[in-house]
Amino acid sequence: MTKTNSAFMKPMNVSEELAAVVGKGPMPRSEVVKKLWVYIKEKDLQDPANKRNINADANLKKVFDGKDVVNMFEMTKLVSKHLS
Repeated sequence: MTKTNSAFMKPMNVSEELAAVVGKGPMPRSEVVKKLWVYIKEKDLQDPANKRNINADANLKKVFDGKDVVNMFEMTKLVSKHLS
């Protein structure tokens, strides 16, 4: 029997800034990340020259501490500040 990581699947509250991108919570962190990537791909915010970078629009800048460009590894850390 496989054991799921219950901390990863625990529904978390989403800040207003992040809710503008992924929708209202609470939702598990995995769902937040999925919806974030859907938003990034729909808005074509992935840098075509370097796919690891995300070019922030107005909504994502609020989540990314005002940064214009964030790499996908830094993005996870910045998003976690908006989950409680």
